[in-house]
Amino acid sequence: MLNPEMTDEDAANAFLSKLMLDTNKEESDTGPSYGGIPYVTVVPSPGFCVKTKNDSGQKIFINVCHCDNVPQPRDITEDDLLKLLDSDDPFSFRVPMSLGEPHAETDKSGSGCTVYDIVVHTQFLEKMKTSEVFKAFFLSVSMEGIEDKFKTTIDRKWIILKNRKSIGTLQEHNVRKQSKPVIMDMDEYGSPHGNIGNPLIQEVEKKPPTKEELRARGEEPLFRIIQEPPVGHPEFLVAEINLPKVKLTTSLELDIGEDRIFLQTRSNVYYLDIYLPYNLIQEECGAQFNKKTRILTMTMPVQPLS
Repeated sequence: MLNPEMTDEDAANAFLSKLMLDTNKEESDTGPSYGGIPYVTVVPSPGFCVKTKNDSGQKIFINVCHCDNVPQPRDITEDDLLKLLDSDDPFSFRVPMSLGEPHAETDKSGSGCTVYDIVVHTQFLEKMKTSEVFKAFFLSVSMEGIEDKFKTTIDRKWIILKNRKSIGTLQEHNVRKQSKPVIMDMDEYGSPHGNIGNPLIQEVEKKPPTKEELRARGEEPLFRIIQEPPVGHPEFLVAEINLPKVKLTTSLELDIGEDRIFLQTRSNVYYLDIYLPYNLIQEECGAQFNKKTRILTMTMPVQPLS
């Protein structure tokens, strides 16, 4: 029980500290980690192979691979992507990927070449197979990633091999485990943080989903996100999601990414997929569900400015 002499703010801080400690305890010693971040080692499956060259004329192959351990990008249409590319924020659509170290191989003629393996989620690979728009966008972004990471230059005149899905032996990838915070059921207490700061994300008008879309994925719940401190770079964000049709946490699936909240429920009652303006410390995020108010509250520490 909370100390009756504590102020609302003290109680809130004590609750948040306990929540984060409990969450960290639950996730400790669950598997291999690097720098305290848990990961899983995977050997991806081949998807398709791209042939090009670097600025010195050496052959370059990019094995575009897939597995289910890499996070999915948000689901948008070709028209949505084209509009984003023409907007003031063309990089708001992000494709999570795992970029492996280059490895030396030989092509079918026996000549030496450099191969890069890039891993994406299986469903996004399937989308690229049927959409030249998404494929061209992804290859452009991935080549920029290779250039930036390995300080090289890649020719944008590329071809996709017809008879080979990969070159050489696909390498193992250490993929960060998806952070699924422990959702605690709360009976006695209301919102743990009180009125902290001001809303960070204001409600905006948007086209309401059709009945078909609601049936397919569920309605978007009411929510608000606030920051602490309210001015400047926040130390943490608090999200409140109103879920009046939810009774038990067992019906919820919650994923908190580096800058993303994804929530869905069984039977497609609710669906929420939003991006945040700050990067989070995923392993320290926590969540609790108040069964009386039917509000899901998430505490999300924010990465400090570098």
